[in-house]
Order: sequence, then C-alpha cells, then structure tokens
Amino acid sequence: MLHVYYGDGKGKTTAAIGIAVRAAGSKMKVMFLQFLKTEFSGERHVLHHTENVTITTCPLELNFTYDMTDSEKQQASVLFKGMFERGATTALSERYDMIVLDEIFDVIGAGMISETQVFEFIANAPISLEIIMTGHNPPQRFIDAADYVTEFKKIKHPYDRGIKGRIGVEF
Repeated sequence: MLHVYYGDGKGKTTAAIGIAVRAAGSKMKVMFLQFLKTEFSGERHVLHHTENVTITTCPLELNFTYDMTDSEKQQASVLFKGMFERGATTALSERYDMIVLDEIFDVIGAGMISETQVFEFIANAPISLEIIMTGHNPPQRFIDAADYVTEFKKIKHPYDRGIKGRIGVEF
C-alpha cells in the first residue's frame, strides 16, 4: 500500500522512521531513501544500526532547497536522481518489503526528480511493496493513489521565533 505523510508540521520523517522500524522489527526488509537530509541526524545513526534496514548515504552538507543556488540544485538533482534510481532498482531486484522515500515531494517540487518517474515507479511497483512517501506539497495524483494520507499541520514551531533546529529533537 501507499502511505503519504505531508504538510508543514513536524513529524513526517519521524512517522516514516517509526513504520520502518516496526517493519524491520517484524523481519521485513526496508529500503530507506532519505533526500535533503545530511548524515548529521540522529535518526540516521539508529537506522544504520537497525537490522533489516538499508539506508542511503547522504551528502555531508546540503542547504535547504530555498537557499540553494542554481548550481547547487543541479548538483543535488544529479545526486538525487541517482539515489532514487539505484534505490528503486535495488528494492525491486532484492525483493524489499518496504521502501521509504523521505522528502520526495520536496525533491519533486524543486524539479530535482521527475514527478512522472516517481509516479510510474509507485504505479508499477509490486503489490507486496509497502511505499512510504513524505514531504511538504505532494502532487494531487499521489494523494489520489494513496491508501493512507496524513497531513501534518504546523500550529507553532520554535523556528518561527528564530530558534535553530536542535540535535536529538529536530535532527
């Protein structure tokens, strides 16, 4: 089934990690593709050490998409297209039970990965593959195709007061 976790509220990645850990604990093989995140996040350390989870490597430094120059967006696009293609191919060829595409909607929205390519992947994936997708603004066809849709709505966040993300809480 297809899960969509989206919105401007905190918790989308945390929800995706929760279902990935639940699946791994039930002996399911999980492919975790994390876009727009760096290696410096607490969840990555745990996922790297969780049996039955394969997590992609991320760049050491990466700006938010709205802070990227055109050149940085182009470099990130090449990186993310390769990550997606390798991860999707591996998930299918090695018969993974679940694939998580964390922040995929932001990567699509920034034009770094083709919406059509991602949609074709989910539309043609085996029925046995659980697909988890997260991000801010999913194209409507992903919501329409999903079995689970959860919107995370921000009411308040310390970032709005100029407080930067904190290790262990926001990353």
